[in-house]
Order: sequence, then C-alpha cells, then structure tokens
Amino acid sequence: MKYLAIDIGGTFIKYALMDQNTNILERGSVKTPYEGIEALIEAIGYLYDKYEQQIVGMPISMPGIIDSKNGIALTGGALTYISNLNIKELLHKRCPTNISIENDGKCAALAETWKGSLKDCDDGIVIVLGTGIGGGIIKDRKVHKGKNFFAGEFSFIGTNIDAFFDSKYRWALQNGASTLNKEVAQAKNMDVNELDGVKIFEMANNGDGEVLEVLNRFTQRIATQIYNLQCIYDPEKIAIGGGISAQDLLIDLIKKNLNKIYVHFNEDIPRAEVVRCEFLNDSNLIGATYNLITSEK
Repeated sequence: MKYLAIDIGGTFIKYALMDQNTNILERGSVKTPYEGIEALIEAIGYLYDKYEQQIVGMPISMPGIIDSKNGIALTGGALTYISNLNIKELLHKRCPTNISIENDGKCAALAETWKGSLKDCDDGIVIVLGTGIGGGIIKDRKVHKGKNFFAGEFSFIGTNIDAFFDSKYRWALQNGASTLNKEVAQAKNMDVNELDGVKIFEMANNGDGEVLEVLNRFTQRIATQIYNLQCIYDPEKIAIGGGISAQDLLIDLIKKNLNKIYVHFNEDIPRAEVVRCEFLNDSNLIGATYNLITSEK
C-alpha cells in the first residue's frame, strides 16, 4: 500500500509517496499559498491528481491546534485562513480518498514513537526546535492531546512572569530560530540576513568563541524547560528534533547545561534522558502516515 503524505508548512508543502514501512519512494515540495483556503485545497489537489492511481490514502501534517478526530483546524498557526475550518471535509470533496489530519509537532512525536528514538518507550516527549517550539507528549504509546487539543503546544510556555505581558518571554521566542540568528548577529556585528542554522554551527564547530557563548545561553534555556517538563511528566526519554538537532554540538550543550541544573539539587531527583530524534525533517511525513494507518485500524 502507498500513501501520499503531506506536510503543510509556513513556506512549503512537502510531500512524499510513501509505503507502510516508512520507505519514501518519491518526494518533492511546492510553495504554500497564502491567498486563502481555496488555493491551499487546489495546491494539494494538484498533488493528489498526480498520484491518485497509486495511493490508498492521504495523511496530512499541518500547523495549528487540530481536532484530528473531526478533521477541524481550530487554529492555523501562520496559516490564519484555515482557522475553524473542517479541513478534512473540504479536502475530501477535492481528493476523494482516505484522509487524516494532525498537528505537525504531534506527527513528529508519533513518528519517533512508531519507529524512531522513542520506539522502546511507553511515555516520552518530543521537542521540535524550529521557527517556534513544536512537539508532542506520548502517553502509553499514544499522543496525548488534552481536553482542548492543546497538550504539547510548547511554544506558549512562559519562561517567566513577563511572558504574560511581552511575547518575547514565551518559549517560542526564547528558543526559536529567529532568536538564535538575532543573538549571533548581535554578538558578531553581522547582518541577521546573512545567518542561518548551517552558518551558525559552522562557525561554532570551527571554535568561534562568541558564537559558542550564544549557543551556551541558548541551550541553557532549552535545558531549563526540559527540567520543567521532566518534573511535570517524568517521561522515559525526551527527544530533540528540528533541523538543528542534527548537530552533535547542540545535543552535547543541552546535556551539559541540564547536568549543571541537577548538580544544584541535594535531592535525588530523576534526571531527564535526552536523545536526538531519528527522523529529523521527515518526521512529520512519517508520523502523519502512522496516524492514518492507525486510524484506519
């Protein structure tokens, strides 16, 4: 069986022709339209037309708070025009096949639970470092959604009391990609538009002391929230995802700063086990496919 997995992002719609064992047979991307819901439906419909004769279903990963059972996007993240729409119903009119939708961070968590870094865990957390902070909470090998489908929306966590008056103190802006770029640009007196994750870690891996200091502060903030999540949920593992998670330096600094937190406690409290997500940028596609396969069962 083959599936057309769709990952709707703020810039691109990534897609993959995938089998039930996570093998990606073809892949590509198209630009995400911002004209409105009709343009989005047609962009996905164009992909469906291409693969219609080969697939048995179309699993979808997307931003926002998602009522996946009923197919409704309660919010749409950057795609504000999808808020409060039944995306599954609208898509099915254009693409008459089995369709499932789920939040992108929760898809990443499902992928890691299915065949990734959390495959040996009943309870775990996935933190996806990107434009904001995505992720998901796994309980008894199922994604925990909460009463309002808001569980795992880590971007909204306040880092101190000022978060309720200034959004820069929410976790999304403390550890989002734009903040890292901005802080390195300030430290190096560079134009922020010259920087991205690849360039920053290239400088850091070459021993740039100013960039390493920025990364140390950046990972201190991540470690603090990992500690808080461990206290709240006590999972078996916490997996770090997103493009920059491929960098060994990032994972090493997170672990180092987490250990610094624990040495200040006299109590024998459980320590978080931090691992890297296995599927990286393919996690949303793989998790969306798992979501459809399990919903069919």
